[in-house]
Amino acid sequence: MKDFSLDALRERHGARWRWLAVATVMLGTMATVLSATIVNVALPDIMAYFAIGQGQAHWLVTGFIAAMTTTMLTTGWLLDHFGLRRTLASAMILFSVMSVAGGFATSPQWLILSRIGMGAMAGLMQPMAMYLVFRAFPREQRGQAMGIYGMGVILAPALGPVIGGFIVDQLSWRYVMFAPVPVTLLGVFMVYRYLPWPVSQPAPYRFDFAGFLWLALFIASSLDALNTLQHAQGEGPRIAVSGALALLALILFARRERRADNPLLHLGLMRRPEFRSACLGAVALGLALFGSTYLIPLFVQSALQFSATEAGLLMLPAGIALGITFPIAGWLADRKPARRMVMAGILVFALSTALFAVSDQAPGFFWLATWAVIGRIGLGLIMPSLSTGALNPLEPHELGYGSSIINFTRQLGGAFGVNIVALTLEYGDHSHGLPTIDAFHSAWWLVTVFVLVALWPIRRIPG
Repeated sequence: MKDFSLDALRERHGARWRWLAVATVMLGTMATVLSATIVNVALPDIMAYFAIGQGQAHWLVTGFIAAMTTTMLTTGWLLDHFGLRRTLASAMILFSVMSVAGGFATSPQWLILSRIGMGAMAGLMQPMAMYLVFRAFPREQRGQAMGIYGMGVILAPALGPVIGGFIVDQLSWRYVMFAPVPVTLLGVFMVYRYLPWPVSQPAPYRFDFAGFLWLALFIASSLDALNTLQHAQGEGPRIAVSGALALLALILFARRERRADNPLLHLGLMRRPEFRSACLGAVALGLALFGSTYLIPLFVQSALQFSATEAGLLMLPAGIALGITFPIAGWLADRKPARRMVMAGILVFALSTALFAVSDQAPGFFWLATWAVIGRIGLGLIMPSLSTGALNPLEPHELGYGSSIINFTRQLGGAFGVNIVALTLEYGDHSHGLPTIDAFHSAWWLVTVFVLVALWPIRRIPG
């Protein structure tokens, strides 16, 4: 049997082993981001095919993000018990199966369930990249590694809408579901070639099933309440029950995590001011990031009458700009205060969403693409520094849980962000069953507020 110990991999591949390992986990994240973004340009066609409204179609996005958020906190336990190699390969295989199942969906319920399954596997994969970077690279190279990793990952959202738009216009929305599969299958091959066996494993300990169930109940109940608000007439009792259940589940989850020997959410990390501030900033960032990613394709297709291909092409320059910004921002993250970098990125991103908020029918493709580019430059400045600011103070044995928590908080913000944006559109003005441009203006202003709110906790990150 071939040796895949850490020493054997270093001897076999030399200094480039770290980068080959980063490229491997990057494929998992690329697949999840590709799947999360590519479906946005297909939403109008899916809505028409199944004759469903925006209130139900947004679950294709929300269900994915909610499931991803729920499973993220399990990564630390899985890494401790099965190691990076086995956990990542299994998640990639199951993600591929769910993607294919979604492509053959014959009902919206089937499609939504497959997206939820994909999201659950995506939640396992996303924290692993950050975990590997912070374990494999020394402190002074982590920002650069996160920048290079981010540049590769950005190829997915840059090309995803373009590929998705072309697929929808030329083939069918079903092929959009199949698109991530080649990426994950290549990732499985690379996992078994470049990732090591666990260096050491702690003594087995019980998984926090009770905490996981209370967390899942909180997320499902709160999102159900927000979704029901979109058609609230006569649904008052359901909204009240879902809201009360969400609050009860949150209280019981917090109580469980304080008392559990091996909690799902390590509250000890959350007691550290710098880590807690980064997590609160990540929540607001997730609200803005996922809300804007959901809005742009829907905005230009529904309000400005762009085709799916045009909507995808609109995001291509933004993705390229983000890919260029990421390695530069990663290099700066090793040299500049994290707080300053994140706050600058927030202000740039808020400028972009404010420009979308004041747009009307007049701006053409060029200006809309420019505003998207500005927003992605802001994101490029934020993300490497937010990660290094949150995780650099942690000890090596805390990195698995720390990376899970910071990703979890961002995704939790994203799950609520998409729902709140969808709720804003649903209660806005409509024409022929679609939100008008005024409804989109309100949603864009809301996203602008979300991202500016992040300035408050970010100021606590050490300078």
